[in-house]
Amino acid sequence: MHKIDDKLAKVTERIHQAAILAGRDPQTVQLIAVSKTQPPAAIAEAYAWGQRRFGENYLQEALDKQQALHALDDLQWHFIGPIQSNKTRLIAAHFAWVHSVDRLRIAQRLNDQRPEGLPPLEICIQVNIDDEDTKSGVNLAELPALALAIQPLKRLRLRGLMAIPVATSDTQQQRASFSRLRLAVAALNRQGLALDTLSMGMSGDLEAAIAEGATFVRVGTDIFGARQ
Repeated sequence: MHKIDDKLAKVTERIHQAAILAGRDPQTVQLIAVSKTQPPAAIAEAYAWGQRRFGENYLQEALDKQQALHALDDLQWHFIGPIQSNKTRLIAAHFAWVHSVDRLRIAQRLNDQRPEGLPPLEICIQVNIDDEDTKSGVNLAELPALALAIQPLKRLRLRGLMAIPVATSDTQQQRASFSRLRLAVAALNRQGLALDTLSMGMSGDLEAAIAEGATFVRVGTDIFGARQ
């Protein structure tokens, strides 16, 4: 079995090559290592090889890891899972980024509960880009109203959009989904927002996502192996 450093190197090289092919600076694409269900030791190993951004889906699991790894004070924690109202206080206090905001009520609670001593919470709105019944996220028609309502919240900083498109190996279909998210950001910016983030692309489609402008890609299995 390959070690985490080998896997990280391969994923990093994929990102680099995809960016070059798209005519982009590879430095404009950041890797979030999705560490859900992985033990703290795996995160520490990835950290030792230079990885700093980690994505978690499950709050209590993430808090336990944060406690175990508290000495690594430059880790950047990204919450990427569905958000329940009763979890917003802890999410607001313990994460730098939240990628999965899809309702105004959740945004308002995160804003109100963000501790004053911390910088504004960086957030993305999750979009159900392919209108799948099983996926979370706001639909494209409702997105502008939600974004414009979130923008004034002082303890949040709306950075962009996140999506998990329908799973497919068809590169053109992948790119079509990611293109819709890219165009949605552009449309919001024409309404006066200043969004700079597209959180899209995972192990199976990160090349297509980067070709369409991804600034964060979220990769788990190809770094850590199968979930524990």
